[in-house]
Amino acid sequence: MMRLRVPLLVLLVAVAVLLTQWAPGPGGPGAGPGPGGLPPEALETLRLIERGGPFPHRQDGTVFQNRERLLPDRSRGYYREYTVRTPGARDRGARRIVTGGDPPEVFYYTEDHYRSFREIEVPR
Repeated sequence: MMRLRVPLLVLLVAVAVLLTQWAPGPGGPGAGPGPGGLPPEALETLRLIERGGPFPHRQDGTVFQNRERLLPDRSRGYYREYTVRTPGARDRGARRIVTGGDPPEVFYYTEDHYRSFREIEVPR
C-alpha cells in the first residue's frame, strides 16, 4: 500500500504546482480567457474597434470577403477584419475579429485564420 501512496502523492503535488502556474492573473502574462472565453488580446482589439482605432496593422478595418463562406452571406463590404495580437508571433498571427455592419452589429472571432468562427457577444 505504501508503494502506491508515494507516486500518487508526487502526482498530486505536480498537478497542484502546474495549476498554480496556470492560474489566471488580472490581465497580465498567464491571464486566463476573458468574457466569452476570449483571450485578453481579443478584448484589446474590441476596445480599438469601439474607439475607431488607431489600429496596429494597415490591414485592420479592411473588407473581409468571406471566401470561406463560413459566415452568413452578405453583400461585399459588410464584413471587416481586425488583427488580434498573438504574443510571441513575429507576424500578424492567425487570430482575427470579423465585424459585420457599419456600425458593427455582429462580431466573430477566429483563432485559426478563418478555418472556423464563433460569434461573440459584445456588450453595448
